[in-house]
Amino acid sequence: MASEFTVPDAGAKTAAAAASPEFETEKMSLAMGPSHPSTHGVLRLQLELDGETVTHCDPVLGYLHRGDEKIAENMTYNQFVPYTDRLDYLAPLANNHAYAHTVEQLAGVEVPDRVKAIRVLTTEMARVSSHLMGLGAYGLDVGAWTVLLYTFGEREKLYTLFEELTGARFTTSYSRIGGVSRDLPEGWLEKVSDFCDGFLPMLEEILQLLTRNKIFLDRTVDVGVISKEDAIGYGLSGPNLRGSGVKCDLRKDRPYWGYEQYDFDVPVGSKGDCYDRYLCRGEEMRQSIRIIRQVIANFPAGDHFAKDAVRIFAPKKDKVLTSMEELINNFMIVTEGPQMPAGEVYFEAENPKGTLGFFVVSKGGGVPWRLKIRGPSFCNISILPKLCKDELVSDVVSILGSLDFVMGECDR
Repeated sequence: MASEFTVPDAGAKTAAAAASPEFETEKMSLAMGPSHPSTHGVLRLQLELDGETVTHCDPVLGYLHRGDEKIAENMTYNQFVPYTDRLDYLAPLANNHAYAHTVEQLAGVEVPDRVKAIRVLTTEMARVSSHLMGLGAYGLDVGAWTVLLYTFGEREKLYTLFEELTGARFTTSYSRIGGVSRDLPEGWLEKVSDFCDGFLPMLEEILQLLTRNKIFLDRTVDVGVISKEDAIGYGLSGPNLRGSGVKCDLRKDRPYWGYEQYDFDVPVGSKGDCYDRYLCRGEEMRQSIRIIRQVIANFPAGDHFAKDAVRIFAPKKDKVLTSMEELINNFMIVTEGPQMPAGEVYFEAENPKGTLGFFVVSKGGGVPWRLKIRGPSFCNISILPKLCKDELVSDVVSILGSLDFVMGECDR
């Protein structure tokens, strides 16, 4: 005869034991992490535990790329573009464009519609790529290994497209102040369209692995709940903010690059738990594909750089080799940088992990006097101590993964 076994609720058991006056345990300190290969030496959680319950959490940040903001003050505006790759290195194209747009505002340069379309297209592709990585890693965190294999396969297809466009798979450095480094290769848009056709069915298959999975639900529903007030108070942005029911998306609220002409929805959650944040990212990938299709359907003709950006772009090589004036111009741009007027400018873009902002102060010349970066991951993980308190230690991994942070943005 088969026997029926019951598994006690570990949380209730721990809470009952803690409430019992005759059962007192000594609190212990536990260094938890790295939880992911990319967090070696740059993030660990110093936990204080009472049994299995977390009573205090202290995120300890290390250094990854070390002092991007100070490096910027010693480089020309053009030379800093590759450093923006290293912020959210899972979505470098989105970082490149946001930085270039900030300096363009300082320079008073308006880019052509074709450049705007390229930026929207590649930013949305970067969003899909970033969410795929985040989704696969989150599945790995909570014990769903297969999801990572599927998402990596789709991400590789995107990386192949990025390589054809920029010449690099990972650190693209594609955008330029006043445009992009090169125009689209012939037939590239058709390849992006083919990717969209194949990706949506695969995305549904990936999400089916998790959305109704009993283990995944047990590990994410009602775990790591962030209220609307806390999400706003801690300065969260992106899917972590929208998962708590705050419908804030800069692409809708303060459109740039022509986002206002595209039709798409902004998904929001209701509870603000780990599961809601997962659902938001899944839906955002569907919406990004929707935007990409609209961009391709009405792709504008024209140049891939602004005509009034000649003082920023280095001259073409054939002109440098045949004209003394262009040779001198090239020398000045490379050694002293594009000459910018004095002033201050701030721009923030809706990146995959939230709001990425650049604040530039110029006193004139080719080098910024001050550059401040508002990285979304740095703000998003600031809520960890509050989220982890009174949770079970096993839930800390679920909470951490649901925030989908990248440490390149946390380096101060």
